[in-house]
Amino acid sequence: MESGARVMDSNDLEKERGITILSKSTGITYKGYRINIVDTPGHADFGGEVERVLSMVDGVCLVVCGTEGPMTQTKFVLSKALEKNLKPLVVMNKVDRPTARPEEVEEELLELFIGLDANETQLEYPILYASAKDGWATRELNGKRDNVLPLLEEIVNHVPAPSVDRSAPFSMLVTQIESDPYVGKCYMGKIQSGTLRVGDKIKSLNTDGKIAVEGRCTRIFLRQGLQQVATEVAAAGDIVSVAGIDGAYVNHTICDTAVSNPLPFTKVDPPTISMMFYVNDSPLGGKEGKFLTSQVLRDRLVKETETNVALQVVQHGEAFEVKGRGELQMGVLIETMRREGFEMSVSPPRVIYKVEGEDKERKILEPIEEVTIDVEHEHAGTVIEKITKRKGDMKSYTETGDKARLIFHVPTRGLLGYPAEFKNDTHGQGIINYLLLGYEPYKGQLDRTRKGSIISTASGETTAYALAAVEPRGKLFVTPGTKVYPGMIIGEHNREHDLEVNPVKAKQLTNIRQVNKEEQIRLTPVDSMGLEKMLAYVQDDEVIEITPVSIRTRKKELDSTKRKAQARKRHPDFGTL
Repeated sequence: MESGARVMDSNDLEKERGITILSKSTGITYKGYRINIVDTPGHADFGGEVERVLSMVDGVCLVVCGTEGPMTQTKFVLSKALEKNLKPLVVMNKVDRPTARPEEVEEELLELFIGLDANETQLEYPILYASAKDGWATRELNGKRDNVLPLLEEIVNHVPAPSVDRSAPFSMLVTQIESDPYVGKCYMGKIQSGTLRVGDKIKSLNTDGKIAVEGRCTRIFLRQGLQQVATEVAAAGDIVSVAGIDGAYVNHTICDTAVSNPLPFTKVDPPTISMMFYVNDSPLGGKEGKFLTSQVLRDRLVKETETNVALQVVQHGEAFEVKGRGELQMGVLIETMRREGFEMSVSPPRVIYKVEGEDKERKILEPIEEVTIDVEHEHAGTVIEKITKRKGDMKSYTETGDKARLIFHVPTRGLLGYPAEFKNDTHGQGIINYLLLGYEPYKGQLDRTRKGSIISTASGETTAYALAAVEPRGKLFVTPGTKVYPGMIIGEHNREHDLEVNPVKAKQLTNIRQVNKEEQIRLTPVDSMGLEKMLAYVQDDEVIEITPVSIRTRKKELDSTKRKAQARKRHPDFGTL
């Protein structure tokens, strides 16, 4: 609070969105104890971050809002911690708000722990009441609200010391990879056994126990508060970053040369959606970005999989299929690459299906999400109607104060694009969270929710005269002076079919003077769609053109005649099987 820095949410996208995307760690010293703190994202789309850092910790602080209570992501992160047999310590935050309901939240927490099959030791969790904003924590709801020392005391008393052997050879599981401009790649993890000194010979074992790379430790870094501090020696129990080798990956074991068996690691849940990344081949391609070719695109995506274990990349010629957990995860990756100077085209997200059996017994299974929604009572009807249209099945409806909590089981494809629509329906007041439940038989086709596209047939800059003629036919996405090309989508048609128009047509001028002054053209303000809204908006035959300056939508096939031929051949699409 004194420095004004956001230690755990320091990434630009994290600051803008107000969420945790990347897991980070720091350390503090209290009464002679060193307390290592690892922050994890709560959103299920970034579950890979949660799963890989759980091997570094010996206890968890479950932070729950005193008003909202346990959410879907609370259930997700807690289930992962309980599976690891970690003892939780509950911190009920924001209890100073007038809307706080601590007694009810405590009951909901107990139900959640029991529902997740917590054992007797895990059920004996202490609860602290806190306000992170004001910097205090207390064991009693009405206790002294001076500082966070009661929380530190509880961590010292409740969390066990690391169960490690410092006399054994050095070994550490890599949970995160960082780049330092001076020392190169740094591998972060908790030392599981032994002691490491600068200059020691080390090697990296892959998950099969084969040697990936050998070298010598050149630097060791510890985190202390806001600082990263270099040290000459570190021992089992410390969370450190080690430099000196290049070629290890997340879940590899960095160890002494005498060690031959890799450390066990947590398997990551499988991806549920996929997107295709292509080189930007539009007429405006290559004019706004720095990184344009398939080779640099491939290298960047492969580099991402080194640090993000929840992502998978499969190459198909010059295109790349990226598989991940959800729209938010994909949106963050694309936005990060865009800011780095990449130019590319991406397809809409598609669900990854599974197939069981053969011939007549063949079944197509699709991923199902458990969706928890908190909304004002007046918006509940709209939410139920929209989710039901998306093949959602309502499991419960409960009232908590002035809000309703709805729980649905919805196919993942039914949720694609819904969060942006949900924000509009609830005027930004609703909260939606979802968690992968498993796979169930295919639920059938979804109702069509989108109209046709208005497509440009000409190259050039749009004119107010041409757009004024097009505007009555639908909703425009472009303003006068926007560069367009044949096949680019410039709006949404009022009807089901696509409409092709010339948006660059200029008014023919004559030398005949008019008695009446020409009327000024007024156009309706354009609703500019962000990246995530656009990911949800585009259809299967469309792609998004992404550059550091612009985000445009276009037909995948720019030629009008070829598009019509492809439309006649279209058949039901089951995404990635």
